[in-house]
Amino acid sequence: MSTNSVSRIFVIGATGAQGIPVVRSLVSDGRYTVLALSRDAQSTRAKSLLDFGGVSILEGTFADEAVLREGFRTCDGAFVNIDGFNSGERTEMYWAIRCYEIALEEGIRFFIYGNLDYTVKKAGYDSRFRTGHYDGKGRIGEWILWQNETNRDRMGAALFTTGPYMEMALSSRTPMTPTVEDGIVTWRVPLGEGAVVHVALEDCGYYVRWLFDNPERANGMNLEVALEHVKYADLAAAFEKVTGHSAQYIDTPLDDYFGGRLKMVADQPAGYNADPRDKSTMSFRDNFTGFWNQWKYNIIARDYDLLDEIHPTRIKNVEQWLRREDELGKKDGRGSLWERVQPENLQRHSILKVGEDMRQGKL
Repeated sequence: MSTNSVSRIFVIGATGAQGIPVVRSLVSDGRYTVLALSRDAQSTRAKSLLDFGGVSILEGTFADEAVLREGFRTCDGAFVNIDGFNSGERTEMYWAIRCYEIALEEGIRFFIYGNLDYTVKKAGYDSRFRTGHYDGKGRIGEWILWQNETNRDRMGAALFTTGPYMEMALSSRTPMTPTVEDGIVTWRVPLGEGAVVHVALEDCGYYVRWLFDNPERANGMNLEVALEHVKYADLAAAFEKVTGHSAQYIDTPLDDYFGGRLKMVADQPAGYNADPRDKSTMSFRDNFTGFWNQWKYNIIARDYDLLDEIHPTRIKNVEQWLRREDELGKKDGRGSLWERVQPENLQRHSILKVGEDMRQGKL
């Protein structure tokens, strides 16, 4: 067995949108078992993980060293994806560093960090592109790879860098939630002619599994993933083609975007557990101004040839993803895409866990 091979993986963020397909993929064939961290072991999401088989739950929070030690000590691999909308930028950075340090101390062999692009750096340190929930992860991701230069033989490490889930474009309570206006599915976002580096959640499970399965190659890697750079005019055209229902993208000025359905949260902290009195805390408005600017001005790149090599059957474009989602929804009772974007249906479910966590108000 390779010194980096693992069999039991501690997953932080297991009940989130990304965590669920990651856990499913890890335990799919019995090669790995998973210890999943959850604030509430009796929650619907936590219980759903048990249905996969090979999963046990550790109840607690990532913001507790005793809980972290218990989880890392009983496993030999780790996947850590802290929710920055829960913790806020500063708190996430602290606990991500401690996760790495404690994992190394407790004997983890391979550590994968759920990462996002270090946008303000990639934009040449231009603060128009500062995006707290991206930059916080991106700084720590670079720090982990730097630490790995010294520690790679003791504990391998890799970054798994994602982006907005494609599912968010058809879900409530996201930055790109659609509306239906006079029978037309409409995305009003401040994107201009830019494109969003959208990620298919199902593919996330495959990629994380690949990183654990290939520790020698993955050690020190930053695997940056996406299905494609999605222009929202193309998203609307693909929706029409797949469903037969009209759709449109309307480029929207930032002031109109934040003055519309987001008006009530625009000046609230981007991390709902962050201290609004802390000068380091970004508002929702400031955070998502940078977020949309990074896509509008095409700051973020991906190596699609590499992704095709690693995952030859990956979802490669928005039309393919929409067609697949339409078929799956009809089969599993969620309904067609057209049915799912109707206001009365859209509000029933969000792909993101943020609504549930905000009600709990806990790290």
